[in-house]
Amino acid sequence: MTQLCDLSCEACRVGAPLASQAEIEAMLPEIPQWEIKTVNNINQLVRTYTFANFVDAIAFTNRVGELAEAEGHHPALLTEWGRVEVSWWSHKIKGLHKNDFVMAAKTDALYTA
Repeated sequence: MTQLCDLSCEACRVGAPLASQAEIEAMLPEIPQWEIKTVNNINQLVRTYTFANFVDAIAFTNRVGELAEAEGHHPALLTEWGRVEVSWWSHKIKGLHKNDFVMAAKTDALYTA
């Protein structure tokens, strides 16, 4: 079975289907530290990463930004001293798509605490 972090994002268009509950339940075990939060009626994958200082936090933020550009899928990032909160969701369909789970797994792969 292919792991999420080995996949690439597929083009997402307006009207693309949201991830089904069965798909979500199948993918969540690969990203156990992520949680689904509803913000403005939109489900998002959210995780907070911790760091020893701001320099490490901003370096991670930049790595996530480079990943986002390479995949053409962009998160919300909140960088503070010692922590970075990353939120993935598909803006065009206002919810979760398989791409978000792929990017969450790829984000985890970038993390070195």
